[in-house]
Amino acid sequence: MKSQTWKLLPLMFGFFIMGFVDVVGIATSHIKQDFSLSDSIVNTIPFFGFIWFLFLSVPTGMLMNRIGRKKTVLLSFAIQVVALLLPVIRYDFPVMLAAFALLGIGNTLLQVALNPLVSNVVSPERLTSTLTLGQFVKAICSFLGPIITAAVAGSFLGWKMIFPIYGILSLLATFWLACTPIAESQPESKDSSIGSILGLLKDRYILLLFLGITVLVGTDVGMNITLPKYLMERCSLGIDEAGFGNSLYFVSRTAGAFLGALLLLKLSARRFYIWSVLLALVGLAIALMFGGLWAILAGVILFGLGYSNLFSIIFSYALQYRNDQANEISSLLIMGVFGGAILPPILGVVSDNLNQWGAMALIALVWLYLFILFKKLR
Repeated sequence: MKSQTWKLLPLMFGFFIMGFVDVVGIATSHIKQDFSLSDSIVNTIPFFGFIWFLFLSVPTGMLMNRIGRKKTVLLSFAIQVVALLLPVIRYDFPVMLAAFALLGIGNTLLQVALNPLVSNVVSPERLTSTLTLGQFVKAICSFLGPIITAAVAGSFLGWKMIFPIYGILSLLATFWLACTPIAESQPESKDSSIGSILGLLKDRYILLLFLGITVLVGTDVGMNITLPKYLMERCSLGIDEAGFGNSLYFVSRTAGAFLGALLLLKLSARRFYIWSVLLALVGLAIALMFGGLWAILAGVILFGLGYSNLFSIIFSYALQYRNDQANEISSLLIMGVFGGAILPPILGVVSDNLNQWGAMALIALVWLYLFILFKKLR
């Protein structure tokens, strides 16, 4: 058990590194202000960050079959180090697009490989709770992002100091995992193709779970980039004060993931799922119906608590459904993370032509799909 814990620690730190991509929320608000951009233009940043999940997830699954899960995770860390160096070298809009594109590429490899790598360290009955614990660690990083960004605002790089800090942590993660021996299970075949992996979508159950991941990530990134602007619009807050709305959102996700890791050891994942979906919808309704700051923040907390465990629940359902094809299933489901590239540009058009309330309402509408998925879970 002690050996298992030591092997799990660098993987949990990998989940922390995975949370670096969530800095896109507060970064988008700063970049919009720094370069006087419209929502439609600045919301292309998450598009460039998350579109790679559509194109690279399946090839990453094939790469993982050839070089292994651990080496794929190490490669993802290296790519993220390069991404985080770019804003330090030069700061303009095209460079920021390139930085978030590389960050998205690294995050794609990381999310595809890290979840199945965890399955090589923990027993099957503890997989759901362990993946939920990983999401808890990721949420800690996400909630710290806006706080660190505000704290370093007075440094010589300003808010951009967050990037070298994240770069150093990525280097640390690389060395830690490289020095940790992990025995990986061998895939049944190293000759999987893009066609064979995409062919898994012919299984209606896998398709529904894939769409669930797409909706989850789309609404998460949508909330991340819309919430600060929503608070600025509805409550007349400045950009730094509004950024703490994101921190509160991630604090609630952190608390929810921690509680979920404990509760899912005792409760049915299916029952936990539906109560989480309902709680998040109530939170969105409160944030939309009431215009006061405290009411909106209360709604954000409820949404974060409800959201926090759904990704790991859906992911574990898929891995346990076809455990013999864990690498392929993982890459396919992570491809659904490209939902973070689809919804933000649409939200940008809605907010430019209507307002931020309209963008929040669209997030609530998309969220309803998760009720459809609940009826199909088995």
